[in-house]
Amino acid sequence: MPGPRTIRSVDVQRVAAGAVEARADEVAIEEPLEIRISGETLAITMRTPGNDRELVLGFLLAEGVIASARDVASVVHCGRTTDEGRENTIDVTLAPGVRPPIDEETGMLARRGTLVTSACGVCGRRSIDDLLARMTPLPTGGRVSPETVTAAVSGLRERQPLFARTGGCHAASLVAFHGSHVATFEDVGRHNAVDKVVGSRVLANALPLSEHILVVSGRSSFEIVQKAFAAGIPLVASVSAPSSLAVDLARRANVTLVGFVRNGAMAVYASKDRITG
Repeated sequence: MPGPRTIRSVDVQRVAAGAVEARADEVAIEEPLEIRISGETLAITMRTPGNDRELVLGFLLAEGVIASARDVASVVHCGRTTDEGRENTIDVTLAPGVRPPIDEETGMLARRGTLVTSACGVCGRRSIDDLLARMTPLPTGGRVSPETVTAAVSGLRERQPLFARTGGCHAASLVAFHGSHVATFEDVGRHNAVDKVVGSRVLANALPLSEHILVVSGRSSFEIVQKAFAAGIPLVASVSAPSSLAVDLARRANVTLVGFVRNGAMAVYASKDRITG
């Protein structure tokens, strides 16, 4: 069940067929999370509180700051337990020898902003080039049936208790090629839900995630494919469409990208050889 800090009750007026009804409604909580490295701000993201350690580790993996849990000495919320807002700031201490991202011009930590970006065409292609400069395309190997993919996507809804109560939350699941469910997390941000899934596997020392499917609610963006690529996940499936940059990255990174997985049908946009039949 959703935790006490994931949902808030608000008063609303419902209007239907000319009638007005005052009632209480439930909404998913959205609050900022400031991610620091050794006390210096790296990024701020709007997220649903809960599983913050997983979110941070998944984010750091996708950004290339860490490669495994061994690269992290500690991940803790800042301040005293009685401090207001303590749970909205988290500080990471990297393991000895692990260098944080440094801005070459200022010599200070290279701050990211928020996780949400919308790259233009030239910048998007450059982002793909930068990714492939530090990461090699995933190896081809392991195949999965269309039935497993459709079952993984259709099974996502039943693992979304927060969405069931609010109708305003995304989710991401990790499912093995043989069909077993590994993990599901919800968040107001689709990318945050993915970070929580990946971060949970970082904590479990279960990387890379070869022969696994990443299932996401809504559409597949460039960032979703980037995070799957960084975690070694070879297949991304969603109930809606991918973006153009998601398709471009998936094709160059050898990530199988599947969209519109509904009613037993799907569209395969990249690396179709992993899908049997």
